[in-house]
Amino acid sequence: MSLASVRRHLEIAAPELTIIETDQSSATVELAAAAYGVAPGQIAKTLSFQLKDQVFLVVARGDARMDNKKAKAAFGGKVKMLGLEEVEALTGHPVGGVCPFGLAQPLPVYCDVSLKAFDIVIPAAGATNAAVRISPERLADITDAQWVDVCQPPPEED
Repeated sequence: MSLASVRRHLEIAAPELTIIETDQSSATVELAAAAYGVAPGQIAKTLSFQLKDQVFLVVARGDARMDNKKAKAAFGGKVKMLGLEEVEALTGHPVGGVCPFGLAQPLPVYCDVSLKAFDIVIPAAGATNAAVRISPERLADITDAQWVDVCQPPPEED
């Protein structure tokens, strides 16, 4: 169902995109990076948060971590990550396949500026073995996302 809802959404919002399905799981950043042959940072992970009664999604580069101070400043309060059961119920996507496309209900989407380090990022596509290749700008455009700066810079590689 989830992959189907993403497929329907993208057929309308971005018909030029092709959903990539793999035989192996891409449910974690590390697995996705291996499955799609990219660095972990290029995976666009979708995180689900709640602030009071508002639920929203943040899409960030795969190797970034949320910065609680930045998030509090950007969203006007302390945000809480949703539990696994809540995520699937609210997004319609299984954990490991959560993405900002084809949601079960409309949710605000925010894209972290960390994504802009890449020309192409790879978010999931509603299943633990499906994704799309998309520019960060196009991702924000087709999801009506606002840009925010809520992540810590990724650690420097040696």
